[in-house]
Amino acid sequence: MTSVAGRDERERTWTFLTNHAHVLLCIATDPAARLRDVATAVGITERAAQRIVTELVDDGYLERRRVGRRNAYRINPNRPLRAPFDDDRRVEVLIDALAPLPVA
Repeated sequence: MTSVAGRDERERTWTFLTNHAHVLLCIATDPAARLRDVATAVGITERAAQRIVTELVDDGYLERRRVGRRNAYRINPNRPLRAPFDDDRRVEVLIDALAPLPVA
C-alpha cells in the first residue's frame, strides 16, 4: 500500500497516537485480548505490550482481573488524558472517537 506522498507505509517515521493509546484501543475492542495479540496488532513486542499494560494499570487507566488462566481488563473511562493540552478530556472520548465498533 502506498501513502498519499507516494512513500511505502514501512517508511513512516511517526504516528498520531502513542503505543499506549494503541494498546488501550486494542483492549477497548477486546477486553480479554491476549498480550501477544495486542502486541501483534500494535506492532510492538509482547514485552513492550506487557510494560505498557502494567503502566496503564499502575496509573489507573486499566483494571486487570484473572478469568481462569487469562487476564481480562476494564478501562476506567473517566481518567484524564495525560498531556497538559488534553487534561480536561477523558479517556472515553479517545475510545469513542477511535475504537472500532465491537464485533457482535
